[in-house]
Amino acid sequence: MERSQELNVNGDQNLEANLIDHEVTESSSVPQTRNYKKCFRISIYVFFVLTCQALSTILGRLYYENGGKSTWMVTVLQRIGFPVLFLYRFFSRDKQQENTDPSFIKFSSYTTLGLAYICLGLLASAVSYMSSVGLLYLPVSTFSLIFASQLAFTALFSYFLNSQKFTPYIVNSLFLLTVSSALLVFNNESQNIKYVSRVEYVLGFICTISASAGIGLLLSLVQLILTKVLKKPSFSAVMDMAIYQSLVSCCVVLIGLFASGEWKLLTSEMQNYSLGKGSYIMTLSSAAISSQVYTIGALGLIFESSSVFSNTITAVGLPIVPVVAVIVFHDKMDSLKIFSIILAIWGFFSFVYQHYLDEKKLKTCHTNHVEEDTQG
Repeated sequence: MERSQELNVNGDQNLEANLIDHEVTESSSVPQTRNYKKCFRISIYVFFVLTCQALSTILGRLYYENGGKSTWMVTVLQRIGFPVLFLYRFFSRDKQQENTDPSFIKFSSYTTLGLAYICLGLLASAVSYMSSVGLLYLPVSTFSLIFASQLAFTALFSYFLNSQKFTPYIVNSLFLLTVSSALLVFNNESQNIKYVSRVEYVLGFICTISASAGIGLLLSLVQLILTKVLKKPSFSAVMDMAIYQSLVSCCVVLIGLFASGEWKLLTSEMQNYSLGKGSYIMTLSSAAISSQVYTIGALGLIFESSSVFSNTITAVGLPIVPVVAVIVFHDKMDSLKIFSIILAIWGFFSFVYQHYLDEKKLKTCHTNHVEEDTQG
């Protein structure tokens, strides 16, 4: 969601810079108990991101492992649960108008927003399909490690779209995450996966790295829309963007499911599912719901903190999947994959440390600004 931006105090180049005024004002005028409530909400959102991200990936692989063959079905599962977002928006409507920029209606026409939602939805559909193909041909542990490169792609696209500066820590993170993913090309684990040839393994790798790049582009575009179009968005505005984007992508993937003809095989697939019909339905429904709960968590973190923090927490959850995959699917953990994990974690901490430095710099600048206003 849910994804690595250079924080800049000047202008509206970063959503966090736009929202920090709200945070500073709130902390100075609202009782301390409200800060505790905010920390509690952030904790809940972090829990949603960490658990549901891993759960949706594991359930997708479980579907393939037990007789599922439709990549379009797995793609649909990532998008069709979006009505859950309507429920969450309804129960959170007290936040709808808190931070809406007064110039929002004048600045962004319905046409502009509509085109933005359509573009985001189409890109999200492509990312979902490519990740479904990657999950079909790769072990879960390998898939999640390659997907961790989304941090590097987010930073790269943010450089061009959101004026991010490449600091030494960001460059180090880019290099380590790139090498971490590239090492897995030379892995011979395709022979350990049923009915997966070397060509299919490479195809899975290409689709996964493409999906990771698509996520990076998607997050950078979301950040661009939030800062340049929505300006200072309310929580409801962020939710609306997620809902309409999901609606577009859901329609696209449903068209793909029916156009491919894979929908005709779903009945026989359910009957032949090795865990039984009930487990088949539970697996699909749980995967769909967990994907949307993850989206809620990622959006909540964007609003409560920043898109940078949301992306960071998402990256934290990626190393969880390989560990779970070894336990559930008995994925082989050879020396090459272990080395790849170490590089990925190193790159992640390099990225997080840069985020920490940016946060510290931003808070210091705001503190100085408040002191100058007080003295003046």
